[in-house]
Amino acid sequence: MILDGERFVPVVVLDDPARAVPLAEALQRGGIRCAEITLRTPAGIDAIAALREVPDFTVGAGTVLEPDDVDRVFDAGARFVVSPGLADDVVERAQALGVEVIPGVATATEVQRAIRLGLDRLKLFPAGPLGGTAAIRALAGPFPGVRYLPSGGVTAANAAEYLASPHVFAVSGSWMATRELIAAGDFDAIARISREAVGGVAP
Repeated sequence: MILDGERFVPVVVLDDPARAVPLAEALQRGGIRCAEITLRTPAGIDAIAALREVPDFTVGAGTVLEPDDVDRVFDAGARFVVSPGLADDVVERAQALGVEVIPGVATATEVQRAIRLGLDRLKLFPAGPLGGTAAIRALAGPFPGVRYLPSGGVTAANAAEYLASPHVFAVSGSWMATRELIAAGDFDAIARISREAVGGVAP
């Protein structure tokens, strides 16, 4: 799996693709070696293309909603794709291209459908409103082989609690690289916050 060994997956909204490489370098200084670049802005595709050239950094795409989005991010160099929900055609297109896909789920029905699509690593979204670690424990009963990427309501204050669960492979959030910090070019702050996040969890 492309994200094996990563505990934090920053969700990044970029307005200027020129900020992408300095952002990746700041995350790396903080001990984070990956990022999910969302397609929420027109800069997303160009940012992914820029990050594919950064050594020892894994770039993925987020807010992937349509099969055509999968094609665009794959061509740009994304090595994994993340969706807020579970869409069979998005999953199948990613699988056809050999790109790791982590769709969002919120219910047991969606988890069961994802398993039928051959998946065992899923994004739990929005994790906080769904019940956080309690929801993960509940889903682990009928689906013991599934591991989650909680997103939505994950913060510096509760990331360690999520990561302590054997059913969580990483956490996803935007607090270590906010849109405001990126726009301000405050990459030292991004490196510091990332270092604090990584240092706050057990190895």
